[in-house]
Amino acid sequence: MGTGRRGLLTAAMTVVCAVTVTALAAPGTAFANVAAPTPTTSASPSPAAPTRPADKELEQVREKLDTLYHDAAVATDAYNAAEEKAEKQSAQIVELAKKIVEGQQKLDRLKDQAGAAARAQYRSGGLPPTAQFLLSDDPGQVLDGAGSVLNGQRATRNLISEMTRTQKDLRQYAADASAQWRKLEAGRKAKAAAKKKIRQQIAAAEKLESRLEKKQRERLAKLEAQAALKAQTAWLDTGILKDIKSKASTPGRKAVEFATAQLGKPYVWGAEGPKSYDCSGLTSQAWAKAGHPIPRTSQEQWKQLKHVGIKDMRPGDLIIYFDDASHVAMYVGDGAIIHAPRPGRTVTVAGAGSMPILGVVRPDA
Repeated sequence: MGTGRRGLLTAAMTVVCAVTVTALAAPGTAFANVAAPTPTTSASPSPAAPTRPADKELEQVREKLDTLYHDAAVATDAYNAAEEKAEKQSAQIVELAKKIVEGQQKLDRLKDQAGAAARAQYRSGGLPPTAQFLLSDDPGQVLDGAGSVLNGQRATRNLISEMTRTQKDLRQYAADASAQWRKLEAGRKAKAAAKKKIRQQIAAAEKLESRLEKKQRERLAKLEAQAALKAQTAWLDTGILKDIKSKASTPGRKAVEFATAQLGKPYVWGAEGPKSYDCSGLTSQAWAKAGHPIPRTSQEQWKQLKHVGIKDMRPGDLIIYFDDASHVAMYVGDGAIIHAPRPGRTVTVAGAGSMPILGVVRPDA
């Protein structure tokens, strides 16, 4: 990652963590060195005071909010998956409808041919070609007549076979279309259920936060930042950062550039840009712009994309979080990620180890 981008990411991370009492180090080690929180001064030194009851209560609120927003993220993935399936099923139904129309037109043409043959037979006195040949008085027509009979019989058999195949195809197209309609309806119900759950979880979280006073909300924000910082510090203390040395691929750089340009845009569940994103909406769009379309949801990204070791990850790779693969972020180097966190937040820079890592996937493997 270039010096300019590193400076931008470091500056953005500084803004994100401004609510904490921790200062970030220089760009090259943006997430490697963290200063201890400055203790509150008092008239006389005393042992560290236990956590205030208010903080304990706020910590419970923070944990509850984490649970609510996590459940909303899981429901968002279900909604996005249903949406993606609906788009594919709709496209399949359109294609089947085209095949049904084309098949019906073909069947109509075959029926016209059969009708023409029947009319020709009527005009010849109703005698089939074989009888006309046998009753002919002209011996010179014997060989020609024999060929005509065989050709006529062959043409009739081919016509009947073609009509039978076309009718069979039409029945299959109709059955497939009906099956896709049933799947589409089931997907619609699944999407509606997911949407309802998302709204319920977010409404519950917003109601919980609305009960807090301004100072409590500010303190809650500090507790959230401190929890993320604690997790990031523990991750860095493993020494992992010194092992991560891979450089971004050309598509990876493009994906990182796109994600960086989205900083500050709001999180909206189900959104894929350009004005707002959810977590997988951001990563899928970034890689689409880089010329490598990937699955829409974080769970499918985890299932379908190539897995790589954390020590082998490079800028542009995607880090999947939580055991249920309910969150995804883009690694951008120096131990940092860009992601769309949750409702009420914006696309931002954070520490790669600030959440439980499930694994890393590479879209352009």
